[in-house]
Parts: sequence; C-alpha cells; structure tokens
Amino acid sequence: MIWFCLMIFFVRIVDVSLGTIRMIFIVKGRKIISALIAFAEALIWFLIVKEALNSMNGSIWIALSYAAGFASGTFVGGYLSELFIPGKLTLQVFVKYDKKHIIQEIRNNGYAVTAIEYDGIESDKKNYMLYINIDKKKERELKKLIQSLDKDTFFIVNEAKNVINGYFK
Repeated sequence: MIWFCLMIFFVRIVDVSLGTIRMIFIVKGRKIISALIAFAEALIWFLIVKEALNSMNGSIWIALSYAAGFASGTFVGGYLSELFIPGKLTLQVFVKYDKKHIIQEIRNNGYAVTAIEYDGIESDKKNYMLYINIDKKKERELKKLIQSLDKDTFFIVNEAKNVINGYFK
C-alpha cells in the first residue's frame, strides 16, 4: 500500500509538472512542443488514474497521495519553468522628483534603459518613466538594484511575448 501511494504521488508530480510547463509553452506560442508535452501528460494521467480507481483498496491514503502529488507537481513545474524556459521581461520603472542618478546607476550595472520624462502629481519636478528589457533570469537582481537606489520607486514587470533586437544583459 505504501509503495502504491508513493508511486501515485511521484507520478502525479511528473504529470502536473508537464502540465505546468505545457501551459507556459502555449502562452509563449510554442504549439508543437505543447502538443507533444500534452500527449505525454495525458498518457501518464490516464495510466495513474486507471490504477488508482481500479485499486481494490479504497483507502483515503490513495486520494491524499494523488492530491499531494498534484500540489507538489504544481510547485515543481513552476520551479522547472523558471529554470529552463527562457523569457524576456519589460520593466516600467517610475522615477520621481529629479532622481536622474538612478538612471545612470542602472546603466552602470549593464542594463539598457530608455528614459521618458513625464508629468507626475507635482509637475514642477522632473519625473522619468524607464523601460528596461531584460532576460527573465535577471529580474531579482534588477529589482534589488532598483530598490537599493530608491525604496519608494514604483515599477511594473510584464512578460514580453516577443522582443526583436535591442540590448539585453
């Protein structure tokens, strides 16, 4: 019984991880790889559900193993997608009150920055909206840099589906 519950748990981790990764590839427009992953995911799911439902033992432990595998697979799939699925992000950073030194410091750290002056609440002071395109793996590093320069800086992070040309750190 323990062996059966462990098998269900670990197979569900694989199954749900594949599903998470498949969804990310769909969002990124990678249809063929998504379809291949979907085939493997559905096959694994069918085989494990068939075994779980045909078990002569209607134990709650089977259901708990199934649910725990699902939850763990969601976590593992998200982690794996961060590691292995490349992506680009666009940060919109709003620098208020003539703090132009922040722009230069971000550039000094190797990031390409496009700065646009905008009017804020207090229109007598210069404000800048920065556009910064980065590889997804640099997000934490850049956020930490920005917050170290000005903890009150407001920024928005968006995933960019397509980025053509440009400079990326």
